[in-house]
Amino acid sequence: MIESSDTQTHHDRHGRYPQATTVEDFRHNLAAVQARIDRACQRAGRDPASVRLLPVSKTKPEASLRLAYAAGCRMLGENKVQEAHQKWQVMQDLTDLQWSVIGHLQTNKAKLVARFASEFQALDSLRVAEALDRRLQIEGRSLDVFVQVNTSDEASKYGLSPEDVPAFLQALPAFSALRVRGLMTLALFSSEAERVRRCFVLLRNLRDRLRQGAPVGIGLDELSMGMSGDFEIAIEEGATVVRVGQAIFGARATPDSHYWPTAPEQ
Repeated sequence: MIESSDTQTHHDRHGRYPQATTVEDFRHNLAAVQARIDRACQRAGRDPASVRLLPVSKTKPEASLRLAYAAGCRMLGENKVQEAHQKWQVMQDLTDLQWSVIGHLQTNKAKLVARFASEFQALDSLRVAEALDRRLQIEGRSLDVFVQVNTSDEASKYGLSPEDVPAFLQALPAFSALRVRGLMTLALFSSEAERVRRCFVLLRNLRDRLRQGAPVGIGLDELSMGMSGDFEIAIEEGATVVRVGQAIFGARATPDSHYWPTAPEQ
C-alpha cells in the first residue's frame, strides 16, 4: 500500500460537522464522503467499489435515520445494542434496512443481536461467540462477523491482542451460525497521521499472515478500519469497510466520551 503520504487525519474536525436535517443534506454529505473515498482509492491504486461505506447512526434520533434511509442508506452501524434494537423495532416498516452492531457486546445482550442484526463487527471472545451462536441457532439465523483486534495496544480499547488472533480463529469453526468475514480495529486517536497509519498497517499485515492458515470457512477478505477522522488513511492501507458517522449525520450533541468513555470518533 502507500509507503508514506501527506494524508492527514481529520480528528480536529470533531464537533464541526454541521447537522444533516434534510434528505438533501444527507445526499450532499454522502457524496462528499464518497468523493473522499474515491480520492483515497486513486492514491492507493484501488477500485472505489472495493470499499464499503457503513454510515454510523449511533446517538442519532429515528427521524435522522429515516432521512438517511431516504438518501439511500440501506445499512446503519450502531454501537449500543439496546439502542440499535429499539431503533430496529420502530423502523421495521423499512423492510430492506439492515443493521450492523459495531460496539462491544456483553453475553447477556447476544439474544438481541441474534434477533435483528445482519452484521456484528466486534467479536473478541469465545464466550460471546458461543452465546451468539446459541441464540442464532434458536432464531434460525446466521450472522456476518468481524474479529476485533486491538492494534493500538491501549488498555481502554476492546479487542484481541494481535498475538491471540490465530488461536481465536482456529476455534471459530465450532460456531456454525457465525460467518467470519474479516478483521476490525479502532486506530489510535491522534492527529499524527503516521501513528494512526501504523494501526492499519498492523491489521493488514496480520490478516495477510493469517490468510494461508485460516480454517476452512473462515473468511479474511474484509478489513473494517477507519472512521470520520481517519478513513482515508485506512483506505490507503487496505480497508474494505469504513465506519463513518459525523461526516454524514453531523456532529453529535456531546463528544463520544460522554456516551462511551475513551471511545474514538466515528
